[in-house]
Amino acid sequence: MITGAHAIIYSSKPEADRAFLRDVLAFPHVDVGHGWLIFSLPPAEVAVHPGSRNDVHELYLMCDDVEAFIKQMAEHGVACSAVQSMSWGLLTQVVLPGGGKLGVYQPRHARP
Repeated sequence: MITGAHAIIYSSKPEADRAFLRDVLAFPHVDVGHGWLIFSLPPAEVAVHPGSRNDVHELYLMCDDVEAFIKQMAEHGVACSAVQSMSWGLLTQVVLPGGGKLGVYQPRHARP
C-alpha cells in the first residue's frame, strides 16, 4: 500500500539548501527538471506525539555518532548547535545555507 514518504523543507534559498543536501550530506538525488532535485533519504520512521493542534510536522535526521557528525560539518564550514542531551537522544541542529535549522540526533530509543 504505502511505498515511501516524501518530506519537504521550505527555504528562502532553495538552491543553496539543495546544494547542501547534494554536496555536504551527499544524498543521492534525481533532477526532475530545471535543477529541481529530489533526494533519497536513509530508512525512516514516524512517531505521533500529542499536540494542541493538528497539521504540525517535524523532520529530524538521525546519525550513529552526533559528535562525529558535528566534526564532519565543521570540515565543510557548516555550523551546528551545542549538543542537547535529551531522554530520547543527543540532539544538535545544523544551520542550512538558507538560514533554516534542521535537527540531527543520535537516538537512544529503540529503532523499528
